[in-house]
Amino acid sequence: MENQPPVSIALEKLGIPHRVFRHAGQVTSLEQAAQERGQRPEQVVRSIVFRIGEGEFIMALVAGPAQISWKKLRQHLGQSRLTMASEDEVLEVTGYRIGTVSPFGLARPLKVLIDPSVLKEEEISIGSGIRNIGIILKSADLQRGLNDAEIVQLV
Repeated sequence: MENQPPVSIALEKLGIPHRVFRHAGQVTSLEQAAQERGQRPEQVVRSIVFRIGEGEFIMALVAGPAQISWKKLRQHLGQSRLTMASEDEVLEVTGYRIGTVSPFGLARPLKVLIDPSVLKEEEISIGSGIRNIGIILKSADLQRGLNDAEIVQLV
C-alpha cells in the first residue's frame, strides 16, 4: 500500500483492526470529513494537545464538535493553569501536524484522556498522521489500544 499512514502502522503493531480512508480532495471541516467517511460529526474524534507545564503535555480525545470544558480539565488535572499546545509544540510532542493528530504512533509518550462521548459511538474515525486521510475503527478497539488512557468527563 503506497505511503501507509503512521497511525495505521502503529495500529497494525498493536493488532488493532482499522480502515484507512483517503479523501478525494482537501478536508476543510469536521462535517466534511464525517460526510465523506459516511459518518456523523460525533463519530469524528478530535485529539487535542494541552500544555500543562514546562515540556509537559497531555492529549484529550473528544467526539466531533463537542468543546472541552477548561474547568473540568483543570479540575481533573488539579492544575489552575494550562494552555493549548502551540502548532510547533504539537508537532514536537506528537510527530504530527495539527489536523492529523492521533493518540497512536506518537513521537513521545503522552497521557491520554478520553471523554465518554468518544466511546458512545461504535465506529469512530481518528487522525492518521497525514492530511486528508482518516483512520476508521471501533471505539472499543481505540480503548483497547489506549489501555492506560483515563476516561474522564471533559465536555
